[in-house]
Amino acid sequence: MSNIILIIGLMIFVSHFLAVLFRRTNIPDVLLLMVIGLAAGPLMGWVSPDDFGKVGPVIATIALVVILFESGTSLRLDVMVKSLGTTGKLTVGCFIGTGVIVTGVAMLALGMPLLAALLLGVILAGTSSAVVIPMVESLRLQEGTATVLVLESALTDVLCIVGVFALLHVMTDGDVGAGKLIGGVLASLIFAAVLGILGGVGWLLILGKVRDFPNTISTTIAYAFLIYGLSEFLGFSGAIAAMALGLTLTNFDPRWLKQLSGLDHKIEALTPMDIAFYREAVFLLKTYFFIYLGISIQFSDSKLALVALSMMVLVFLMRIVLTRYVFAPSSFSLRDSAIASMLAPKGLAAAVLASLPLQYGVAEGVQIRDTAYMVVLVSITLCAVLIMGFSAKPVQSLYAMLLGKPRSDAAPQAPQQ
Repeated sequence: MSNIILIIGLMIFVSHFLAVLFRRTNIPDVLLLMVIGLAAGPLMGWVSPDDFGKVGPVIATIALVVILFESGTSLRLDVMVKSLGTTGKLTVGCFIGTGVIVTGVAMLALGMPLLAALLLGVILAGTSSAVVIPMVESLRLQEGTATVLVLESALTDVLCIVGVFALLHVMTDGDVGAGKLIGGVLASLIFAAVLGILGGVGWLLILGKVRDFPNTISTTIAYAFLIYGLSEFLGFSGAIAAMALGLTLTNFDPRWLKQLSGLDHKIEALTPMDIAFYREAVFLLKTYFFIYLGISIQFSDSKLALVALSMMVLVFLMRIVLTRYVFAPSSFSLRDSAIASMLAPKGLAAAVLASLPLQYGVAEGVQIRDTAYMVVLVSITLCAVLIMGFSAKPVQSLYAMLLGKPRSDAAPQAPQQ
């Protein structure tokens, strides 16, 4: 037991060092944390996902909820509204494009039948919130760009989950109509957002009273867990609900809220200490999340590495083309546009969804799972390599040509206050 406690303490100190290293060298800390997990798990065999039992996936989900909630508190409603058009184009375009590419490569290179390849395509069509959000914050992107990328990662999680379950029902039960599929996506998004907003309004009305109790700085995060769990229980997107809750808590109008509630007492907002606590929680949980993700990745066939690399190279090329037209306005700098084209990592959501076909008895379940695990590793690695490489002037010139942006826009932006 003492050894485990010692390792946990060392990992927290190492994580602080990796965060500083990221800011100075552009080597993403999430990649290095995952490499530590890979070394301890699949490569050296010191630990496996089974050693964590049910605690591993639960803590990983907790990390995802806190990351999404904290990202919601950092979003500004006016910027989000202005970014909806760009977000919609990037989300739908990349989701469909990635799905088509992965499906095609899986059929040609792995010999998968159409439905199995399409299932793999949907599993890998999104971007990982738990990877994108910490990287967006560390890379100091413009507020509009950061908002687009954060929203894209949250929305594609919903599309992936709904799409995967719809395809699994098609493969096991027969047919799922297009109307049901579209309705399921819209219901998951809209009702989850409404639940998060209403939950945020309710919490703001009682937060002042809650603060009268001792040791309440963590109660808002506990409340975020309740909203996430309730949303998932009702069949909606817990991710969207958690983000909508955070957005509501930092973008409310006290006068409107008083009129709505008819109450005279002061409406309390989140304090700077609250926000600092949430960011510290994200940091600690992120450390666990990516080490656990590295431990969870499995290797079974060296051919899968080449297939995964081919898939992701095509995805990044597609994303460059789409980004050029979606981020066409001059308000998006070269650096922001280039990084937007690079941030297509897959994460734990894809790894979890990849285990479902095997549970549902899909014949290609093992092949789908192992391919998805390999794509998770390759996508995060390529994303990290591209971000590190962008500091080189020849790479900046190449992206300037590909994205149609002036080379002078490559400098990083100052941190947002």
